Amino acid sequence: MKVINISRLWSKNIEKEFFTKTLKVAVPEQLFYITEDGRYIAYWPKNYKGIKATLQSRNAFIGSFTEKWTKELLEETAEELGAFTVQGVICEDIGLSAKSPADVAICKTRDQHQKPENILMIIEVKMSIVWNWEYNPSTGELKSIGDYTTHQGNPGLLRSDTILKAIGKSINIRVSSFKSAQIPIVILGNTPITDSYYEKVDHLKKTGVIQGFYSTNPQPLDDPIHKNNIKSTPGRGFLRFDSYEEMKQELINLISEEQEFFSGMKTKKELGKIIEIANLEPTYEKKAEMFLKLLRDENER
Repeated sequence: MKVINISRLWSKNIEKEFFTKTLKVAVPEQLFYITEDGRYIAYWPKNYKGIKATLQSRNAFIGSFTEKWTKELLEETAEELGAFTVQGVICEDIGLSAKSPADVAICKTRDQHQKPENILMIIEVKMSIVWNWEYNPSTGELKSIGDYTTHQGNPGLLRSDTILKAIGKSINIRVSSFKSAQIPIVILGNTPITDSYYEKVDHLKKTGVIQGFYSTNPQPLDDPIHKNNIKSTPGRGFLRFDSYEEMKQELINLISEEQEFFSGMKTKKELGKIIEIANLEPTYEKKAEMFLKLLRDENER
């Protein structure tokens, strides 16, 4: 039986690393909830009945950590393509502004300001703390006390607003310019998704808006055969990576395939005319190029 090395993907060890590093620059109260009996915990347990407060301060820390972690995770993949991973990519032509840059992108150059033709892939990072943790300020001990089924939080891609934000940003990129049409957009998370989004993410992949919602966490639940720990949705709009090699190959394939996003609302007569003209071209590739050109020329009128 082949042993798969998952140590480079998301795990409890990565989360422990996050807390250990962040506690050097932040106080525990910025990272943990405090129960009525003085325990420091990452999430409210499901059976907790005491007074609860909200914790917003951790979001900025985990956002910064996961984007940097993703950049480093994808460096080997980028290198195989002769490219680079870049954080905070700005490209006004396709709606990536200084206020809303790409979290991470694989690009032909290391520049933060990019031209569309130099962006090979856009990666939106939607990760958070998955497990519940308890911290002892006196000893510095940090221990896992349960997976996400045991606490009241909805981490990562399990949050509806997280999914909707990812969809909204991706649509904004797609509608900003035809220059984004050849750039794959993927959402990288560290949890499964809820079953209410199975059909939606498959439809988003099928229509080409988003090429995939991916989880970098092979074992998000302590029970490895839990029904919620899905490998993929039927249309592979969501996919869980179980090894670094699987992730690398999936992303390289996406970048290597020459795909085009297109959309429009036309009458059957208009579409028929476009198809008839495009069909005069000698090869399938030329037919496709002419079809897209005519479709886009019509849309710009």
